[in-house]
Order: sequence, then structure tokens, then C-alpha cells
Amino acid sequence: MPQELELKLLPSQVFDDVFVKNTTIKILGVNDDSIQSIQYLKRSIDARKKSNIVYVLKVKVYFKNENIVEENNQNFEINQLSSNKKVGIIGFGPAGMFAALQLLEKGIKPIIFERGKTVKDRRRDLAQLNKLLIVNTESNYCFGEGGAGTYSDGKLYTRSKKRGDIQKVLKTFVKHGADPDILVNSHPHIGTNKLPQIIENIRETILHAGGEIHFNAKLTDLIIVNQKIKSILINDKQIFEIDELILATGHSARDIFNLLDNKKIKIEAKPFALGVRIEHPQSTIDLIQYGLKDRGEYLPPSSYSLVTQAAGNGVFSFCMCPGGIIAPAATNQNEIVVNGWSPSKRNGFYANSGMVVTVNEQHWQKQYGNHALSALNFQKNIENIAFNTSGSIIAPAQRMDDFIHNKLSDSLPPCSYLPGVHTFDLRKVLPHFIANSLCEGLTHFGKTLKGYRTNDALLVGVESRTSSPVRIPREKETLRHVEISNLLPCGEGAGYAGGIMSAALDGMACALAIN
Repeated sequence: MPQELELKLLPSQVFDDVFVKNTTIKILGVNDDSIQSIQYLKRSIDARKKSNIVYVLKVKVYFKNENIVEENNQNFEINQLSSNKKVGIIGFGPAGMFAALQLLEKGIKPIIFERGKTVKDRRRDLAQLNKLLIVNTESNYCFGEGGAGTYSDGKLYTRSKKRGDIQKVLKTFVKHGADPDILVNSHPHIGTNKLPQIIENIRETILHAGGEIHFNAKLTDLIIVNQKIKSILINDKQIFEIDELILATGHSARDIFNLLDNKKIKIEAKPFALGVRIEHPQSTIDLIQYGLKDRGEYLPPSSYSLVTQAAGNGVFSFCMCPGGIIAPAATNQNEIVVNGWSPSKRNGFYANSGMVVTVNEQHWQKQYGNHALSALNFQKNIENIAFNTSGSIIAPAQRMDDFIHNKLSDSLPPCSYLPGVHTFDLRKVLPHFIANSLCEGLTHFGKTLKGYRTNDALLVGVESRTSSPVRIPREKETLRHVEISNLLPCGEGAGYAGGIMSAALDGMACALAIN
């Protein structure tokens, strides 16, 4: 019967198929011709011993005359449309996209409405955002085909192991152009440079199977009769009757939250996190994690994941981007929002990560009360303050040690944020509890990771869209809104996901809930 082995290999050996096979033969004590196939199951780096960095490769060995069972062979089986049910999907990010694929597998036609543009058209607006500092409120890093995930590195790992078929999601990306290594790597990612084509390929799959996609199609009203959505209004002029509505609009669709609130549809404020982006030279992070000034050609750019309690609040790194850039993620005028992404090779000069503090009810209640939009208004106010430091999306920034010592930086190091940065006291942007928690947290991380605390690192404000500040409550079993019987709140914008994978899984779950 097949045997599973765990091999510890040097970085120069792990991608050499011949070496892997010879090592496997030696360990098993068998002849070369007795092995039919070696499947790679999982690949990860063990850098705990800086003097002996190894890859851990888990493999399954099939011998002659054994039936080979392909690992990770799940995929969507697109069936002929067999239902007359009208199912609308609002938003064509990961949640909406995978909800559509799951509906097609059930023989149900998805009708998708995306407020933004196609990937190719969206690129022109991103260029204007970075070069001319012009924010298109309907086409930006958050809105448009593929959602925020299209331009956010394409990280494909999640802690949501029990929420759905992770391998089905990964396999779908591979089928549409992603590197098959995402099925094996312990922390898979696609890369912002490759995601747009993959998203286009998935779009073509949906259209070819009979799905319907409307771009530049913004949800502007819901027509509700007897606690049920009868129809939806798009762009204030087109009415579409629907039987079921999956709402997958993402964490930045504030107009949707306002619409629901105005319609007296139950929503609620929820905790989120807010802070800054921190950027180091990638070589600094490599030295910390690998103990090497030059990681060489076989080791990937290193990353980190940090978490602690500081000044009574949670402080943690978020969306760490090795070899990446800091990007402007504002969705409205008069606000600054920063995020990060990496190309597939992660070969940029800088490493950046969100460094954020948990924001709870106690933090927004005093100023904004207990309204459903209180946390959102808290978030929005800080983004506006950041914008007002320059009157544009040129972002306020401060050297790391200067921030800790409460000192205005005399100069700033080079930064990957294309609109530009200007020196500013970030304590005048961030609420006291966030600034104090960041100061204490960064001091702690500087002790646990030698070299992390350095004045060559730059803090750029503000990182505020880590998750939705609003939850749209739904029934646990049916996934339907607690009041509106045919509304299925979905993904990050509804407060039930936090990244590409968990959003995709939630989209699939909502589609499966529709009969």
C-alpha cells in the first residue's frame, strides 16, 4: 500500500525531483523500478535553527501496480442549468465568485452585480490613484472585478479549516491558471501580478456555463415586501426581480451598510482592528528570520507573524507582504487607507505588514454611542484625520524608533508607497489607546525579534480596513438574515470572513444553503 514519508531537505535539494526520488528510495530501501509515483503533499520551511534551515517535505509513495489516488482532486462540476430560481449576487469578489461557481454546480443560474469595472479597466483607475492621487469611488483597490483580493497579494491560507472545502478552492485557482505549488506550500499565495488573469478566466467559466455578470452595476435599493426582498434596484434605474439575494459586497461598501440601516434592516457594530503599515527592508527581515545577510536563490523572502497584549489591547501583524509594496486603498475622497501586496516572486526591496490594535465597543462607545454604524464612524474619522495631515492621499509617516520615543522624524527613509509620504507625528492621527498599544507592542516585538526594532523601519498611516466594522446578522443554520428571509449576508462585508480563502468558503456555504 502507499507510504507517506516526511523528508527534511536542504533548500537546494527540495525542488530537485531527482534528488527527492533518490532520497525516498534510500530511506525505503527499495529499487528504483519498484516506485510508480511520488506525490508531494505539503512543503514548509523549518528555520528554527538558523545554522540548519531545512524544508520539510511530506510525500506519498505509490509502488508498482497500486491504484494512484490523486490528492486534492476536488473541483467544481458545472452542470446544465436546471432551475428557474432567480438568485442575485451583489459583489464579484472571492465570496461572490465562489458562490456563483457553487450555484452553477447546483444547476442554478447566478446573476452577479459588480459595482466596479473589469480587471483590465480597473487598472487604469489604479494608475490614476497612484500617479495623480485621484480616487475613483467605484473603481479602486477595493471595488471592481475580483474585489480587494485581486490586488492584495493573493494569500491563500486560512485558519478556517472546518468551514468548507479548502482544497476545492485551491484546485479551482490552479485550474484557472495558478501555480500548482499552491496545493503543496504551507503558506500559498498567487501574487498580485498573476491574479487578474486568473480572475478573468474564472469569469469566463461562469459566463460559459450560463451565469450572468453585470459590471458598473451598483446596488442602490432593496424593494421589500413582507420581510422578503421582492426586487433590487441597480444604479437607481434598473429593477431586477429576485428569489434569493447573496450579499457579498466586501468590508468597504459603506453605502450598503447605510442602505440597510436606512431600510431598518438589522445590522450591528462589530470589533475590528486599526493601526499602521510597517515597512522594513526585506533584507532586514531575512536576517532576522534566517540569520543570513544573503538568503541566496533557494530560500524565499521571509515573513513574520506577531501577536501580543499591550496596554490592555491586542496588537498583531496583519497581511504581511514579503517583497511587496504599500498601496493606497481609499474608496472615498478625503480619506487615507493603506494596505499591502506582493508580486508572485515577492522579489521587491521592501517587506511590509499591517501592525494593528483591536478596537472594541468600549473604544467607540464614548464618542459614537451604540448605534449600528458607531464602529464604522470611528474608523471613518481616523481615515479623515490621516487625509487632513496633507490634504491628499500622501500619507503621514514616522520612523519606528521616533514613534516609540514620541519624536517627530527629521527625515524619512525611502518607501514603496507610490503616492508618497510626509513626516508627521502619528500620535496626532491615532487615538491614544492605539498609539500607546502600538508603542508597547513594537517595543515587545523588538525584544523577541532581534533587529526588528530599528529606525530604518517606517510606520505609514493608516491601516484601517483589516475587517468589517459592521456585522449583518444571519441565522446559524440557514445562513439567512435574521429578519429578511431571502437575504444571505456573505463574506467579509457581512462580518463572516477575513481573507480570500475564508470569503470563498463562505460564498460556497451561502450558495449551498439555497435549494
